Amino acid sequence: MASTSKSGDSRRPYQQVADQIRTVIEQSGFVPGSRLPPERELALQLGVSRPSLREALIALEIEGRVEIRMSSGVYVCAAPEQASDDVQALGESPIELMQARAVLEGSVVSLAAARATRQGVERVRSCLEAMRQEVQRGQSPVDADRRFHVAIAELTGNSLLARLVGDLFDGRHGAISSRMSRHSETARTWESALQEHERICQALESRDPQEATAAMLSHLKASRARWIDESSAGGEDGHG
Repeated sequence: MASTSKSGDSRRPYQQVADQIRTVIEQSGFVPGSRLPPERELALQLGVSRPSLREALIALEIEGRVEIRMSSGVYVCAAPEQASDDVQALGESPIELMQARAVLEGSVVSLAAARATRQGVERVRSCLEAMRQEVQRGQSPVDADRRFHVAIAELTGNSLLARLVGDLFDGRHGAISSRMSRHSETARTWESALQEHERICQALESRDPQEATAAMLSHLKASRARWIDESSAGGEDGHG
């Protein structure tokens, strides 16, 4: 099938893939209640990556065109009377958010390590400890997680960088990102994230820009894997 990047199409990639899925539903005669092909098969049929497919399926679920049943699959729903064209309501692509964060925060943390003060590093450490306490209480540590990343950016002494880091982090609250998070976040994934944050914090305490960059990029790569790459929209493929 044709590439998802259509000339002159300025919409987000997941919207273009969602259009392809709608075409498959209509042309293949999938009636309401029928199950779409498994994720791996559908991605091959459309010629797209599985993470891009997941974003598109979640967009369609929000629209009401499909229903994602974990450990079962993706089922077709009756077409809504009027589909929303409000792109902003769906939010940014989680894939693009993680790419942007890696580019920005990989550089920010290096500068932060070089300019770190004792008081600033203590603020980063306190954010990490707040995350740890919330995980132990069985609560989501997202707010403390945001403070951790922004506190690192504040070590650079550049308020614009701190604001950009916070703005990119807040992209996770978009409709698609929030729905994907509900499918992927568990106590186990947060425990893994805490270990990664600890490595970043230790690098900052050592004032080691190279190790801080490596730790941050490793964390964001693992976070993408948990959030996007390993989170099967239909559940039929598990975490493979």
